[in-house]
Amino acid sequence: MYRQITDPLAHPALTALLAATPLLVLLVLLGVLRVKAYWAALAGLATAVVTAVAVYGMPAGQAALGAAEGAAFGLFPIVWIVLGAVWINRLQRASGHGAVISRTFARLSDDPRVQAVLIAFCFGAMIESLSGFGTPIAVTSVILVGLGQPSLKAAAIATFANTAPAAFGSVGNPIQALAKVTSYPAAELGAMVGRQSAVIAFLVPFVLLFILDGRRGLRELWPVALAAGAGFGAGQYLCSNHLAYQLTDLVAALVSAGAVILVLRVRRPPHPPDPGPGAGSRVPVAPRLPAQPEPEPAFALAAAAPLVPPPVADVPSAPVPPVDHRREVLRAYFPYALLTLLFSLVSYDGPVARFVDAQDVSFTWPGLHVVSASGRPVAIATFDFGWLGAAGTLLLLTGVVSAWVLRVPARRALRCYGEALRQIRWAALTVSCVLALSYVMNLAGMAVSLGVWLAGAGRLFALLSGLLGWFGVALTGSDTSSNALFGAMQVTAAQHVGISPLLAAATNSTGGVQGKAAAMQNLVIAAGAVGLTGREGDVLRKVIGWSLAVLTVLCVLAWLQSTSVLGWMVP
Repeated sequence: MYRQITDPLAHPALTALLAATPLLVLLVLLGVLRVKAYWAALAGLATAVVTAVAVYGMPAGQAALGAAEGAAFGLFPIVWIVLGAVWINRLQRASGHGAVISRTFARLSDDPRVQAVLIAFCFGAMIESLSGFGTPIAVTSVILVGLGQPSLKAAAIATFANTAPAAFGSVGNPIQALAKVTSYPAAELGAMVGRQSAVIAFLVPFVLLFILDGRRGLRELWPVALAAGAGFGAGQYLCSNHLAYQLTDLVAALVSAGAVILVLRVRRPPHPPDPGPGAGSRVPVAPRLPAQPEPEPAFALAAAAPLVPPPVADVPSAPVPPVDHRREVLRAYFPYALLTLLFSLVSYDGPVARFVDAQDVSFTWPGLHVVSASGRPVAIATFDFGWLGAAGTLLLLTGVVSAWVLRVPARRALRCYGEALRQIRWAALTVSCVLALSYVMNLAGMAVSLGVWLAGAGRLFALLSGLLGWFGVALTGSDTSSNALFGAMQVTAAQHVGISPLLAAATNSTGGVQGKAAAMQNLVIAAGAVGLTGREGDVLRKVIGWSLAVLTVLCVLAWLQSTSVLGWMVP
């Protein structure tokens, strides 16, 4: 048996630095040295195991068993989700209905930047409202690629857009986990998170436009970003404070999408210019051959989109795409409608959800015996195998039914599944290693060491509270896990330094959502879904700066809420 210790060096700052080393190794190898993701993950895992054994005194056998449990969790449910999403995308492409989806979005707006906001931000939030674990990233990124977005930008956009709804994802699971460990009513926590998350979510569409097209994107499409952000923020605040926090993301996504569509009816944005010589304010670039890889100049996605051809100089707008028969449009969107229905059935309390929950299997990982510093068994040592209601299982069922609806022959459908397996094989290895790293850090007590060190910051803890949540999600990939890991610690630290414990608990969740953009499992999901396995570091470099920038805004907001300046925002 291993009993966790929180300060093995009797120096909180030095202990915290060593505790963070495995994650720092992973991020530096990925984002700075551009090492392939699976090698970076293996290096981070090795660092975590050495630190756990040499510094924290964890028995090597217990460290190995913890790593094995983490690897298993990486395969199920994480890799299971990616496989299902990629398979459905291949079925749509095989049947030709991927092009139908592209044409429907093109008719709504022929601007790929607007399409990206509607799909990654609004539609992604709808999926997040029912299922987390990176499902929205896997689904929306492949749709964006089908619309002609370059793979790297599609992965980055889908990853960063998933930060906005994460605090209320999976029918409010993060809030429920926070309530469980803090003993605060879930409704109060949801209301406080909504008063922070609404402000942060407002900024996300502006960042998405900047990632897509830099300053030109903001200059030309700021009304769209304003409508999307304001609609989403208003929906989050109103639903979390006055309706039901469990429905927050769904309501926010619908309000946001409606606001964008209204703006498009009132004000048609300028058509994206040809990224050739003299386009906009960009530096002229040489013409590109069709066979070259995805273009890099700031709005080359218009040139890359086969269904939205760039306008000729003397033509004011792109031609309207052909209208598909309504029956084919319904077939094209059938997988997403069925997926939403299945998630709803297993998420909301009812006979189906209760039957699915009854099939869940939970067990202590064989041979793993770890207790906290207080002597209680740690929850992370219990492996939950909810096989029937898992997002990956629902995606598999959706794919089976969709193959019949889309009229894909059984042999071709099986071939698509084999192609999906080959596409994500390296992503599976990376996710397993990253989750193994995460479990070793949590079981050894490294995550607790970081929390103890931050709690020693006194009144400045309000400024750093969000950082702890960010680290928790960057480590685990889940706002629910981060809340379970650090929620009680946030409350205890807040009581010690004299700030609102409710504020600190909520800030852990709201700060954590920005960690979604830096979470290795999400980067692997995004890269694997669009066929960029091994280039997770490229995706990270596109989003990490924005993740930290928005986190800084949240930290300042939380600090002001702990003072008389914005203290009125705390219930």
